[in-house]
Amino acid sequence: MDETSGMNRRNLLLSAGAGAGVIAGAGLAEAKAAPISLTGPYLDLSTGEGNMLAKVRLDGNLDESKEKFGSATGIVAAVRPGEAVRDLFGYEVFSAGRIRKQPNGTYRFLHRETIYYTDLKSGEILFEYANPYTGETVKVVDVANDPWDEVIEPYQPLAPSYGGLIKETVSRKPFLMNWSVGQNGMAIGQLHVNLYYPARLQPDKWPRESSGKMNQVSESYVYFAPLADLQNPKLTSVENNGTWSRVTPWLPWMLMGQAPGHILYNGITANFDDINRVKRNVLDHTAKYHPQMMHAPTEWSDVSLSSLEDYARTQKPAPVKTPQP
Repeated sequence: MDETSGMNRRNLLLSAGAGAGVIAGAGLAEAKAAPISLTGPYLDLSTGEGNMLAKVRLDGNLDESKEKFGSATGIVAAVRPGEAVRDLFGYEVFSAGRIRKQPNGTYRFLHRETIYYTDLKSGEILFEYANPYTGETVKVVDVANDPWDEVIEPYQPLAPSYGGLIKETVSRKPFLMNWSVGQNGMAIGQLHVNLYYPARLQPDKWPRESSGKMNQVSESYVYFAPLADLQNPKLTSVENNGTWSRVTPWLPWMLMGQAPGHILYNGITANFDDINRVKRNVLDHTAKYHPQMMHAPTEWSDVSLSSLEDYARTQKPAPVKTPQP
């Protein structure tokens, strides 16, 4: 081989190497620039596993040393046949939760929540309420669901047992929220829960508090969170906003008995890492009347009751009104 041939060969190899480097660099740049989506690069939200990790970070924090706080604000309305829906009062929710990963890879959400009812005009927390349907002024009872624990796993959650009132055995389907992408890269996830089960407040014992022998309850949740945050593995918590609605029997303390109709909650929600984002009047009321609710539980409980079941545990039946002659 002469010197000219050797130089040409070396130039060819160098050119090939440089070309390979350019191609590799272009491939790396393309990989870095790959757009995020509902299926990656971190979470695949078409799978139960991906939805589990999303919900853990939306509701809580993978960092088990930290709490996550939630709030909701909205309107409580009455729905009665033959008339327009009527706004009754407002509500404020405050919650605190923490995550505990289990050996089988699922998560426990140790959580408690309060609901306070507020005057529609002033926003002040109510201690009594003039019921427009009965003409009676009644004592308002705060909701203090302590605890309201939850298992978050790759499978569709079973209905809460409410102390054995609901006995559900279903095939375990993957846990899949209804996801879409809105404007500005906002991920939107929806959840719906529909229940029909025996009431703890039975009419024979609670004639003024009970709406009937069965409870018909539905809840709908919508989460709004940046898709980039959900797909960022460095974020152990994803702060978010959303909406919450609930269809439920008459609130027991309204003393509506078995009158036709029901209650509808509708409002906006937020989940965040800093407790100071909760409204000051809500924090002050909690600290004064429900101090244990200021922070998340540290131990798991097998019994979680909703406000309807907890009312039966903490309150007494109101005296039956005697008809006037």
